[in-house]
Amino acid sequence: MTISYIGIIGAGAWGTALAQAIHQAGSETVLWSFEPEVAETINKSHENDVYLPGIKLDAGIRATAVLEEAASTDAVFLVVPAQFLRGIASQLAGTLARDIPVVVCAKGIEQNSAALMSEVVGDTLPGRPVAVVSGPTFASEVAIGLPTAITLATQNPDVGNELIEAIGTQKMRPYLSDDVIGAEIGGAVKNVLAIACGVTEGRGFGDSARAALITRGLAEMTRLCVAKGGKAESMMGLSGLGDLTLTCSSSQSRNYSLGEALGKGETLEKVLASRNSIAEGVTSAAAVSTLAKRLGIEMPITEAVAAIVDGKVTVDDAIEALLARPFQSETRTRR
Repeated sequence: MTISYIGIIGAGAWGTALAQAIHQAGSETVLWSFEPEVAETINKSHENDVYLPGIKLDAGIRATAVLEEAASTDAVFLVVPAQFLRGIASQLAGTLARDIPVVVCAKGIEQNSAALMSEVVGDTLPGRPVAVVSGPTFASEVAIGLPTAITLATQNPDVGNELIEAIGTQKMRPYLSDDVIGAEIGGAVKNVLAIACGVTEGRGFGDSARAALITRGLAEMTRLCVAKGGKAESMMGLSGLGDLTLTCSSSQSRNYSLGEALGKGETLEKVLASRNSIAEGVTSAAAVSTLAKRLGIEMPITEAVAAIVDGKVTVDDAIEALLARPFQSETRTRR
């Protein structure tokens, strides 16, 4: 297998940045956009002025609104919002060849089913090699070529090595992992925890409180990862602690900035109405909590965020409930 032509499914900020980075790695790319006008603008002006404004894209990046064009490649990267992935993957089922690798770049857990994105791909595109890309990345930084590192997780090492050759550069360094579950749990749960950290910032609780939330959130993430069948050590890597640290400490994070706005007293409806991008933590919070309950895992921070975004409790009530929890041993494992 040689991978030199890659279809990017989803022309949001991260999909556009990936197309730029992968094209600069020497692979031909085609970027699919659900919105034909976005594809047209990218082709004419070499800029995604809706989702990644102000950043010039390589002239060789071609955009399309025809899904089949992006599927006629050596590998496809799914970079659509998590809750739309099943629908898009189902559309691909009739056109995507059985041996084409499918790389999941969406960071979330499906509502209702509480399925990981790789499980959704397994349902809709059975038999295809599956990989997951995750890690500490901001789209704008990747698009302009600032250094970063990512996890590329797959249980097929041959496919993993081919993908790394196709997308890796000195400035975007992929690290191979065989823990698909761990990479996905880290990418999904950190978005929920970032909302919690943003709330502490909005409330003016200080850096110490945020550090405590990151640390206890990492414990929650690790418990869920292990219970789901992933590896605890993956939570210490790029797709775990790396992504968690980045997302929980910068207003560039959509989830962190949303939490900050909630902490300052804004309503969720007002915050969401002011944006054209999706904060995955909002839609994944309840799904993560559902998955944790099914596996018998205690995740109080995640449950608090889910209750806030679902309108079941106020920010103040959620904070009070967390601070009222009984003291316990830091190292005790709680399922």
